[in-house]
Amino acid sequence: MIRHFLRDDDITPAEQAEILTLATQLKTDRWQTKPLAGPQTVAVIFDKSSTRTRVSFAVGIADLGGSPLIITTASSQLGGKETPSDTARVLERQVAAIVWRTYGQAGLEEMARGTTVPVVNALSDDFHPCQLLADLLTIREHKGELAGLTLSFFGDGASNMGHSYLLAGATAGMHVRIASPAGYEPRADVVADARAIAAQTGGSILVTTDIAEAASDADIVITDTWVSMGKEEEKQARLDTLGAYKVTSAVMAQAASDAIFMHCLPADRGYEVDADVIDGDQSVIWDEAENRLHAQKALLVWLLQKANA
Repeated sequence: MIRHFLRDDDITPAEQAEILTLATQLKTDRWQTKPLAGPQTVAVIFDKSSTRTRVSFAVGIADLGGSPLIITTASSQLGGKETPSDTARVLERQVAAIVWRTYGQAGLEEMARGTTVPVVNALSDDFHPCQLLADLLTIREHKGELAGLTLSFFGDGASNMGHSYLLAGATAGMHVRIASPAGYEPRADVVADARAIAAQTGGSILVTTDIAEAASDADIVITDTWVSMGKEEEKQARLDTLGAYKVTSAVMAQAASDAIFMHCLPADRGYEVDADVIDGDQSVIWDEAENRLHAQKALLVWLLQKANA
């Protein structure tokens, strides 16, 4: 059976740890392994604009000896005349893997069904699992072991980042807190899945509207943009509702004294986070951005050499 990476709980706790350890090794020696030598091609498809995802996958695939084929849906048949499953049937005969940054999770699931190469979710409206691998790698670098740490996310808990923090954090054995206003809670099924994982790993899940409850003694404080692609028309309403959940120096003061701040970028300073926080001494956002490269390389190596050997 071909293994894919469509959501954070597609890998077990042991597999997550294995990928993160491999990412650390690849960060130390970027060119130590080249499973894509040939070069083999990896299709990287974009429905949405991108900076970090595009650069990190293109550079990472090249580091692994391969050739990245960047495809936009505007210049292809995908999403127009051709279904995701038909596109996959065409691509699988020519590429080693398919990476897709898209909107609906259902399209990724359709693409993955029955295809003979790994499919990777580079972002969907529901999950952002590659970002979470990078974030967990960053936390390991700054905090050591992940299990037992408290990770607090502020803002739109129903976002792809809120959902992925729940699943990936629970998989790592962390205590995950999601602080969101009413109406912005994470999906109930995702919370249930995360709680089931946490029961096995020793982690825990808290969904709350209480900012102080979420911030208290947190080891990692996190937020994300409040106005994601596709939600621009909701900007003012979202800013009005989410405004109290901005990460400020006062929020950071409630966290542990050695807490770190994270944001997957792009950031809107003054909205979801104050400039003195994201540009301050506790911020590790540039390490986090770089680690997209190393974590995604490790994922591709794992999928190509181990999971689908």
